[in-house]
Amino acid sequence: MTIHALLAAILLLLALPLAADPHAGHGQTEASDDERRILYWYDPMYPQQHFDEPGRSPFMDMDLVPRYADADDDGTSLRIDPNLTRNLGMRLTRVETGQLTESIEVSALLGYDQRRLNVLQTRTQVWVDSVAALAPEDVLEAGTVLAELLVPDWVAAQEEYLALRRLGDAELTAAAWQRLRLSGMPEEMMQQLRQSHRVQTHWSLRSPVDGVLLELPLRAGMSLPAGSTLARINGLEQVWLELAVPQSQASMVQPGLAFEFTLPGMHEQSLSAVIERLLPEADSASRVVRARAILDNPEQRLRPGMSGRARLTLERDDEQLLVAADAVIRTGRQDLVMLAEEGGRFRPQQVRVGREGAEQVEILEGLEAGELVVSGAQFLIDSEASLRGIMARAAEPLDQDMHSAEGVVLYRDEDGLMLDHGPFGSLGMAGMAMQFALDPGLDMSGIEDGDAVRVWVREEPDGLPIVHIEKLEAQP
Repeated sequence: MTIHALLAAILLLLALPLAADPHAGHGQTEASDDERRILYWYDPMYPQQHFDEPGRSPFMDMDLVPRYADADDDGTSLRIDPNLTRNLGMRLTRVETGQLTESIEVSALLGYDQRRLNVLQTRTQVWVDSVAALAPEDVLEAGTVLAELLVPDWVAAQEEYLALRRLGDAELTAAAWQRLRLSGMPEEMMQQLRQSHRVQTHWSLRSPVDGVLLELPLRAGMSLPAGSTLARINGLEQVWLELAVPQSQASMVQPGLAFEFTLPGMHEQSLSAVIERLLPEADSASRVVRARAILDNPEQRLRPGMSGRARLTLERDDEQLLVAADAVIRTGRQDLVMLAEEGGRFRPQQVRVGREGAEQVEILEGLEAGELVVSGAQFLIDSEASLRGIMARAAEPLDQDMHSAEGVVLYRDEDGLMLDHGPFGSLGMAGMAMQFALDPGLDMSGIEDGDAVRVWVREEPDGLPIVHIEKLEAQP
C-alpha cells in the first residue's frame, strides 16, 4: 500500500462521521448511490489508475470502487468539510515577500594562531652545553629554561666593555655597550653584566611566552652558526578556527558574520565567534572556501586539531517570495503546496523552490504574494486529491520530471558543463563536482565560469542533462 493511498483511506474514514448533516430533517435523505453519477472506477490501493467499467482490480484481489461526482466537484480542486479541517488541525499560512534567513552547518577545525608563533634564533655562533628534558608539543610557561648555551663572541665583547668602563672613557664604553646589544645578547644578561661587573659566560635560553613547544633542534655538544633556529614556540591564548564553507554558498559569507561553534566533548557547549576573513585560496579537492575566525583560549581547553560544527545564519539582502517550509510537500519528483481557495476548496499546486531556510522556503514559480497555502494536514489533503485524480498545476516552464540543485560553474567545454553542485534532494544525490550534458537549445547566455547558478536536470537512461539554468544573484 502506498503512503498516499493509506493517508487517503484515513482521510475518508475521518470524513465519514461528518458526512451526515446534523441539522437535516427526518424527511431529508441523501441521494442513493444508484442516483449519483459515477465518474470512474478505481482501486483504492492504486487510485491514480482510472477504469471506465466495474470489475476486478488488476493490482489487488478486490473489486474496483466507484468514484461518484460531487455536486460541487470541478475536477481541479476539492472541498473539505470545515468540521473536518478543524479536526485535522489544519493551518493556513500566507505567501509573503521578505528576506530569507538561511542556516547552514559546516565543519570547522581548530589550529594554531600563526601570528603568535615565536621563533628563537641566534645572531652569532653558539655552543650547546645542555638541553632541558623537553620534547615537541610540551606545554611551557613563560620563562621555562630550554637550554644552556655558550656564546664566545659575547664573552669577548663583555670583557671589552668592562675594560673600557674601568678606563672611564664614557664614549667608548657606550659604543661597547651598543655592540653587545647588536650582537643579540639578551637584555637581562646585559643588565646582570652592568650590575655585577662580571662576564656572563652562559646564556639560559628561555621561553618568552606561555605556549606549546613546536621545535627544539638542540643537543648537548652541538655547534650552531649565526642565524640558526634554536626553538619554535606557539602561544595558546588564542586559536584559529577554520571553517569549510561550500563554494556555492561562500558568496553569502562575509567578514564580521557572527556564528555559533559546537565542539564535541565539551558537553555540547556553544561558543560564539565572528568570521575574521575569507582565505584567498579554496580547497581544490573538497571544493570549499575556507573562512577564519579567532577564539580566545584563556583556559587552554581549545586544542589545535580538534574539530567541531559551526552554524552560520545567512540573511540575503534582496527580497524573495517566501512560504513556510512545512507547507511544501516533496514527492521526490516534484514539489507541491495545497493552495487554499474560496469556499473551502483546496487545489494542489506545483511550485519551484529556491533556497531553503530554517523555517521558510524561497518560491521561484507557482505562487503569488498574498495567496494562502496549507501548512498542517496538507499530506492528507494531497492524498485525497490523488484519490480523486486531481493533478497539480505545473509551475512553468518546468515539469514534474525535473530535479534541481545549486552549484558553481567550474568550466564549460564541448562535453558540457562542469558544475560543483550541492545535493539533488529529489534524486538522493550528494553534492560533488560533476560534468553535465546540456539540453539542445539551452540558453547559456550570461553564464560564465565561477557563476553561482541553480540548474534543473532531467533523469534519462544515459545521464542527467541540464534543461534549465538560472544565474543566482551575487551577494555583496
